[in-house]
Amino acid sequence: MGDVVAGLLTGLSLIVAIGAQNAFVLRQGLRRSHVGLVVAICALSDAVLIVAGVAGIGVVVDRAPWAVEVVRWLGVAFLTAYGVGSLRRARAPQVLAVGDGAVGSRGGVVARAVALTWLNPHVYLDTVLLLGSIAGTHGPTGRWWFALGACVASVAWFAGLAYGARLAAPRLANPRAWQVLDVLIGVVMLAIAVRLALGA
Repeated sequence: MGDVVAGLLTGLSLIVAIGAQNAFVLRQGLRRSHVGLVVAICALSDAVLIVAGVAGIGVVVDRAPWAVEVVRWLGVAFLTAYGVGSLRRARAPQVLAVGDGAVGSRGGVVARAVALTWLNPHVYLDTVLLLGSIAGTHGPTGRWWFALGACVASVAWFAGLAYGARLAAPRLANPRAWQVLDVLIGVVMLAIAVRLALGA
């Protein structure tokens, strides 16, 4: 049980940090657009990466720094494009409406959720390498309980963030609030892109 709790707390400490993926999940939750799908993609992706790290894939990635570099620059390009897109949306906030589930096609939402997860170098460094390394200290059996705790943390966080966002919907019913949200998301994504480009 202790291994599960350790995994839960460690997973939360890594995933709760504000980032592009969390910003996207929050936005989808506020728009009530394909929320369950987004939560499922993010949580399942995290579970796959956590299991890969615990199983030892982290060692492979660690020995192939070029792979991390490729992912890093793909992440920079994607985050820059998405950040600029958010800032452009802020110029026309009237097109965003709380509860408008038709905003954004299903395929487009899936593509963005997948890209924000799998093109994020920090996912590999934190979820695969760091969690994988920490899990290894819990022994052959304990590491899998640790992984379970980390997976539970992921599901709980994404579900809470996406569905909990609806509580803020009444306050975000006007275009100005959406404009501010888009600007914040755009700035966060561009800041992360700059940090990645600088090797942070």
